[in-house]
Amino acid sequence: MKIEQAKAVITGGASGLGLAVAKHFVAAGGQVTLLDINDEAGAAAVAELGDAAKYLNVNVTDEAAVVAAVEAAKGHMGGVNVNVNCAGIIGAGRVLGREAPMALDFFANVININLVGSFNVAKASASAMEANEPGEDGERGVIINTASVAAYEGQIGQAAYSASKGGIVGMTLPMAREFTRIGVRVMAIAPGIFWTPMVDGMPPEVQESLSASIPFPSRLGKPEEFAELAAHIVENGYLNGTTIRLDGAVRMQPK
Repeated sequence: MKIEQAKAVITGGASGLGLAVAKHFVAAGGQVTLLDINDEAGAAAVAELGDAAKYLNVNVTDEAAVVAAVEAAKGHMGGVNVNVNCAGIIGAGRVLGREAPMALDFFANVININLVGSFNVAKASASAMEANEPGEDGERGVIINTASVAAYEGQIGQAAYSASKGGIVGMTLPMAREFTRIGVRVMAIAPGIFWTPMVDGMPPEVQESLSASIPFPSRLGKPEEFAELAAHIVENGYLNGTTIRLDGAVRMQPK
């Protein structure tokens, strides 16, 4: 599938990695529907992207709302054939904190947003893609979830976050295998340390320290590089059922 043919549902699409993907797709001639909960950022994104973009306020953990949003996206884009899930939270915290052990609700919330939310939107998108006319090799769509290097080398304080991202890695292959029946590929990207709005708010010395921790190139990842990989996955029909690390060869230390 060429990017100009993309009719993409992008979660977390109003900022960061999701917005970078949206910009890349629209610049190449594709259409995007941004699912997010930040109305101000969503309006700004649509104003920048133009008529090829729509924004919907959607909580990715709400099953009915997600189904309705995917149906709305089908209506204004004329279908859905790509889903890129970037919505998520960091959820940092020690299991045995200084004040008290981690609250179970905290852990469950991180899993619910990062993992269950990604599954929820992927499920609804795959259901919509099943009705598409098959293209080359019988393909009807592509789903890309966002994992993290923390899925493999989680640091102290990342038990909840790593578990959520490890779940995304773990569900990639079984979903890809199941969706062979409907001609939908499933992939995941595991980014390392990327330049996102969260990093913007860090002190310069912390930013420099993070950059120095990357072997090569010794800098933070650019959201545009994530978007380029997502676009390549969409266009390369033989990529399926795996997670690609995008991390400058970094391997995270315990803390």
